[in-house]
Amino acid sequence: MTTTANSPARTDLEFKRIDASKPAGDQIFGSIKHAILNMDLQPGCIVSEAEIAAKFGASRTPVREAFMRLREAGLVVTYPSRGNFVSRLNKEKILEARYLREALEMANIRRLASGGLPSASHDRLLQNLQAQEDAAAIGDAVVFGNLDDVFHLELAEATGFPRAAQVLEKEKMVLDRLRVLSLRDKNHLGFLKDEHARIFEAICAQDLSEAVRFGELHFSSILKVLSDLEIRHSDYFDD
Repeated sequence: MTTTANSPARTDLEFKRIDASKPAGDQIFGSIKHAILNMDLQPGCIVSEAEIAAKFGASRTPVREAFMRLREAGLVVTYPSRGNFVSRLNKEKILEARYLREALEMANIRRLASGGLPSASHDRLLQNLQAQEDAAAIGDAVVFGNLDDVFHLELAEATGFPRAAQVLEKEKMVLDRLRVLSLRDKNHLGFLKDEHARIFEAICAQDLSEAVRFGELHFSSILKVLSDLEIRHSDYFDD
């Protein structure tokens, strides 16, 4: 892929060929979205519809459909006469998503610490935390990131409100690239694992004040991560 001056090319990036039994547009959208959110396609990188079509072995029609959805999701921006670019990180959108996510997640924590955690949710969260510990021990940021997602979604689902998890998933996407960058610091994995464990233990003990305290500490850390990454990766952010 060709790129802007600040974004190195990923000439080695490959995608799975299209499965003819499934809609091509959905597969292309999903694969590119995953590559963007996991920073395989970096902010500011040019993404050519023709090159993407060739990599997938697809016609231009499903590729155009996928790019339309990527633009709607805020992951790709198109400039006339210049082409399609992976969107850069936007501080205001990150702060807004962090605000909305914290409001919802703290409501989840308060509800569970007050009303109790369903036994099935307790068991899944316990297994998840053990897996987080294993991933943190070997510095596997990809596995840890997936477990992080599952941990927070499990808390949302445990509230009994189906839309809680849906809203969380939507807002989380704005923060995903920030998290991928932060998880490259292997020491950060252990800190996050410990924060998750403290939240879980306080919920299990139905200690509302401690659950709230640990939850607020956990979500406030996003602000420090944002400040650090703005300095270290200024080229990934909007001017």
